[in-house]
Amino acid sequence: MINWGIIGCGNVTEVKSGPAFSKIKGSRLLGVTRRNTELAKDYAARHNVPKVYSDAPELINDPEINAVYVATPPDSHAKYAIMSAEAGKPVYIEKPVARNYNECLSIIEASEKNRVPVFVAYYRRTLPGFLLVRDLITKGSIGKVRHVLIQCFKSPSREELSGKLPWRVMPEISGGGHFFDLASHQLDYLDFLLGPAVKVKSLVINQAGLYRAEDFVSASFLFPDNVACTGIWCFSASPQSNSDIIEITGESGKISFSTFSFEAVVLENGEGRKEFVNERPEHVQFYLIEQIVRELSGGDKAVSTGITAARTNRLMDDVVAEYYKKFT
Repeated sequence: MINWGIIGCGNVTEVKSGPAFSKIKGSRLLGVTRRNTELAKDYAARHNVPKVYSDAPELINDPEINAVYVATPPDSHAKYAIMSAEAGKPVYIEKPVARNYNECLSIIEASEKNRVPVFVAYYRRTLPGFLLVRDLITKGSIGKVRHVLIQCFKSPSREELSGKLPWRVMPEISGGGHFFDLASHQLDYLDFLLGPAVKVKSLVINQAGLYRAEDFVSASFLFPDNVACTGIWCFSASPQSNSDIIEITGESGKISFSTFSFEAVVLENGEGRKEFVNERPEHVQFYLIEQIVRELSGGDKAVSTGITAARTNRLMDDVVAEYYKKFT
């Protein structure tokens, strides 16, 4: 039995991940902790979790806990992941893995030194709609891939407009702005789909001045087999401009889909136009957690690891490097 402990049982664990741990054969959520112990107790009561710990070390050092899920903001990912590895316990980390590539390397080093696996919550690698896109490409539905377009426009939140900044736009906590939070999913998926990017050029600026982090990114990437990618992310757009689009253009067709809103996958080629349902599971991390439990129980390897996820951190670091030079 894989007995999980969650460090940081906040919003992301309420539906996306937390309940899945106890719905998978050979797995259960045994304990939780967070900075506010009363909130941890409330979470445990609502989700039927037997144990609540006063802090992360207490959870990690409990001999009954044999796998740890780190769901805190990124500034403490490396700390708790390394602590878990040194205790000999596999660790599953929320994305992005850490604030930067160097922190990712420290996690990987601890993982290899202590011979325990590290997994990362890039769950789109396991979702049916995203696997469908991969299958359509593999089957030659659009021929050889020529170009990928990512367009992600999002209007500022009320908190950002009022100056009550969320941690996601505080680089000292998150590593960057919304680009690190949202684009990480998209870039990791392209890594899964096309292989690791081999080149990047970017324009990174702050247009709205609501916070220090970047709020506009335009980047060009080169993937294996000369597949070009153009990405535009704007986080100070009008609500009317909000968009969530990925278009994959091939020599004989196009596939369009969303990253976050689970719109239908659309295939257009010489045979016409087809729409496919992009299923959103009740718990979006279920399939990945299921893979992880299977690996920890002696089965096949999971598809999202510390090593694969670190490539996305390295790519994002390359994108924003010039912008953050002025702050160092």
